[in-house]
Amino acid sequence: MKVILQQDVKGQGKKGQLIEASDGYARNFLLPRKLAVAATNENLNTMKQQEKAKRAQEAAERAAALEIAEQLKSCMVKIPAKAGNGGRLFGSVTSKEVSETLKAQCGIDIAKTKIVMDEPIKAFGTYQLKCKLGYEVSGTVNVVVTESN
Repeated sequence: MKVILQQDVKGQGKKGQLIEASDGYARNFLLPRKLAVAATNENLNTMKQQEKAKRAQEAAERAAALEIAEQLKSCMVKIPAKAGNGGRLFGSVTSKEVSETLKAQCGIDIAKTKIVMDEPIKAFGTYQLKCKLGYEVSGTVNVVVTESN
């Protein structure tokens, strides 16, 4: 019996897949638990429309990520910080501060978890930080840490 999975089923397949299951397994386990629906023409058409909508949504999100990456190239984030002798900062500049300042200065909202910092910034200077925007798209944030008055 051919069925379309509504949820991931261990050993059978992923959500949205069309699989061939034995009649008893489908009738007694998959269908009553709403893990699958029978593969009728109507259900197959619905599955195809859902896949098409999902691909369109992914394409739109990828285009948005590419647009944000382009905006990041022209944006320079200036973060004021207090420092002691030798230009070392009191504390450090973290990805959270970079994210908040980026939103305030450039209007670009990127989650702090998407900003890649090998280690926190602890000195004045110019830094380039990578941002993982999803869908294998990454951008670069230019950060300038300056002395606050």
